[in-house]
Amino acid sequence: MLLDTYLWTKVVHVVAFTAWMAGLFYLPRLYVYHTQQAPGSDTARTFQVMERKLLRIIMNPAMIVTLATGGILIWQIDGLLFGWMHAKLLLVGVLLAFHMLLARWRREFAAEANRHSERFYRVVNEVPTVLLILIVILAILKPF
Repeated sequence: MLLDTYLWTKVVHVVAFTAWMAGLFYLPRLYVYHTQQAPGSDTARTFQVMERKLLRIIMNPAMIVTLATGGILIWQIDGLLFGWMHAKLLLVGVLLAFHMLLARWRREFAAEANRHSERFYRVVNEVPTVLLILIVILAILKPF
């Protein structure tokens, strides 16, 4: 029975992480397109709605479920005993900081106070890809 609980928790964790990552990939892309719109335009307001809903309805809940199930999984396997887990948690911390930056930039867009260029958001859009690759390597290969 314990194995079943562990595996189902892992399923929920992977699904939630996938949803969270999808949002982390998509929100900066929306910012790229949003920077191309005149502040206050109908299209800019449409992007504001899309960005708010993506963050609040998909990304925030997925992040919370990812962190909760991740914590349970760490506890179930005594994960803090492993060096790879410490590295993975550090990268997840960076992912959390990135999520918070995205939320801050969304608020700036909502206030029509965006300070960044389209190019900035294009570069920022690569951050979650790099983090995903490193986190998956650590989770699958457990190199140390």
